[in-house]
Amino acid sequence: MRFRLTITLFLSLAISLSAVLTESVHAEKQNVAPPGFVALFNGKDLTGWKGFVNDPPKRAKMSSEKLAEAQEKANNQMRKHWNVQDGVIIFDGKGKNLCTAKKYADFELYVDWKIHEKGDSGIYLRSSPQVQIWDPNLSDIGSGGLYNNQKNPSKPLVTADNPIGHWNTFYIKMVGDRVTVKLNGQLVVDDVVLENYWDRDQPMYPSEMIELQNHGNRLYFRNIFVKEL
Repeated sequence: MRFRLTITLFLSLAISLSAVLTESVHAEKQNVAPPGFVALFNGKDLTGWKGFVNDPPKRAKMSSEKLAEAQEKANNQMRKHWNVQDGVIIFDGKGKNLCTAKKYADFELYVDWKIHEKGDSGIYLRSSPQVQIWDPNLSDIGSGGLYNNQKNPSKPLVTADNPIGHWNTFYIKMVGDRVTVKLNGQLVVDDVVLENYWDRDQPMYPSEMIELQNHGNRLYFRNIFVKEL
């Protein structure tokens, strides 16, 4: 009997140790870009990111001095509401978009995200809305669709969201004005034109920022990797 208890205890400890080691190894791999990609988030701070000033047409009308002044204010505001904890970018629900400091043209993008119940967010591509993130229970439509499209498809092909509170992974490819999205490995957008939301009569901007958008709720992002094409 004592021998059986010893074996049981040993196996229990072994399983626990294995789980700890697995979590440790997994944690070490967080925010480390796969081959060919660059990490947009270093897992420690918001280096490489900046605050939201305005949409592209309005920014284009600003002088360099006014834009620099507005950017400084936006950065200060951004730091109040976007922060990093344990390798995760966390938004408190009270500020504006978080934008890449660099502009991107054609690219592939990976990003992990997590929301709470009734959450509503998105990924702006070239500063244009958006690859949708939201609670699919709100409208029976899953995440990943090009929500602001009017002429081209806006809804995802399937609902591929993980349960609320669990991590999800986007793979996004943008070439020209065409976007492909996979959510948790499932194709949800298949080479669809993303329309220019800010000026419907104009084509998509050739190069602009990637933005993490919000609608006043707590958000979580990690493992943000980009490959320029």
